This record gives sequence, C-alpha cells and structure tokens, in this order.
Amino acid sequence: MEQFSVVAFWFATVLYAAATVLYGYWFLSKRRTFSWYATFLTGAGFLCHTLSVYSRSVATEGTLLDGSNTLILLAWALVLIYFAMEHLIKIKVYGTVLVPVSLVLMTISQLLQAAGQGGVTASPLVENWKVGIHVALITFANAGYFIGAVASLAYLLQERQLKGHKTSVLFRRLPPLGSIDALARRAIAFAFPAYSAGLLLGVVRAVETDPPGWWADPRVVLAGLVWLVFGVYLFLRYRGGATARTTALIALGGSAIVLVLAVIARSVPAGFHIFGV
Repeated sequence: MEQFSVVAFWFATVLYAAATVLYGYWFLSKRRTFSWYATFLTGAGFLCHTLSVYSRSVATEGTLLDGSNTLILLAWALVLIYFAMEHLIKIKVYGTVLVPVSLVLMTISQLLQAAGQGGVTASPLVENWKVGIHVALITFANAGYFIGAVASLAYLLQERQLKGHKTSVLFRRLPPLGSIDALARRAIAFAFPAYSAGLLLGVVRAVETDPPGWWADPRVVLAGLVWLVFGVYLFLRYRGGATARTTALIALGGSAIVLVLAVIARSVPAGFHIFGV
C-alpha cells in the first residue's frame, strides 16, 4: 500500500501540473476547450490524490500529521473546495490559482521529506478521534480562509485598476467586483464555523489530557487570534457596515496569521503542536 500511495501521489502531481498549464492557457485565451481539459485533469488528479492519502493512511494505520502530510491534506482540501465552488457558485477562474497552489504545496511536501522532515512520529494526541476531526475541520477552514484571501486580493487589484481607469489582461479576465466580493464573504463564512468547531474540539481534548501549559502553546495563541480576526471580519460584513475594501484587508491580514501559525508549528520547538520539527 505504501508503494501504491507513492505512485498515486506522483500521478496526482503530474496531472495537477498539466492542469495548471491548461488553466493558464484558458485564462489568457478564454477558449472553452482548455477549460474542459483543465477541469478533467484536475478531477483525475484529485482522484489519484485521494487514493494516495487513503492508501498511505491504511499502510501507516492512521494519517500522520507530520509537516509533509499536513501540506498534502491542505492541497487536497483546496482542490475539493475549488470543485465545490466551480459547480455551486459557477466561478471557474480561481482554478488558475488554487490548482497551482495545490501543486506547490505537494512539491514542498516532497522537499520536506527529502530534507528528513517527513518522518516525524505523530503525537499520541493524534490517535484520538476528537483530534482527527479537529485537524480535518481546521484544514478545511484554512482552505476556506485561503480562498477568501485570494478573492480579497483580486478585489483589491481590480478596485485599484478601476480607480486608476486602467485595464489589463488581469482586469479583463477577472469576474466583476461584486462576484469577487461575494466569493470572499462566502468562503470565510463557510470557514469560520468549521474553524470554531475545530478549536472547540482541540480545547476539549487539551482539557482532557491536560498537557502542561497547553493554553500558552504558540499555535493555540495564534489560533485564537485567527478566530478573533475572522470573527471581526464577519461582524463588520454583516453588522458593522464596513466597506468591502476594509474587510478585504482584514481577510488578508487574517490569512497572513494563518501562514505564520503554520510556520511556527513546524519550526519553533515549543508547545505540543509540533509536526515538522
């Protein structure tokens, strides 16, 4: 099963790479043929990706949460959410961003393994079902936050071009400002409850096991800050009457904290959320 996992992983990587090229051609030319083949290759890559994750979990009797595996799971969640967006919200252009990002995450995961950072034994806490659900919820929430950040960045770029009365290939290819803003809002509105539930399960498990100083763990502190930032985002969007530009900046700031949180969890030898050191 381990060998099958490796083969399926590289098939997924190659298919994502081919889809990335086709998405690029589609973005520049808007030819529907490129779009169809890009979606098909992404779907085939996602199937191989899923088989790789499943077979490796079977071979190791559970999914290890080392540095490389968390990136692989995040890439899987990004592609899954992209497909949901494409079929439910009918916005295809973000495949030109999300599929390449997933490809980069999978490549980095292999660099981590090559550097000897992929074979870390999972913490005993991971063996509990609550932690498994906690990790799944946080992974999907982070994918949603990232999509919200991408949409927010696209909004700011397009707004700047509109104010400057300028046009470019990027301007002509992006959806209208209203659609971009709606995507960011929906992605974050989806991610926030999942993140809240994930944090709650993590806290419950920490209280049960009571590791010393768990509340001062850098990842716990930053996770609380992420929750606060995106909570403010949603409050301002639905109750505070803030402008879309202001909330877009907040979304980018919150996503930056998510990235910092991921780096700290894998590089700072403190606390119990250390998967990549």
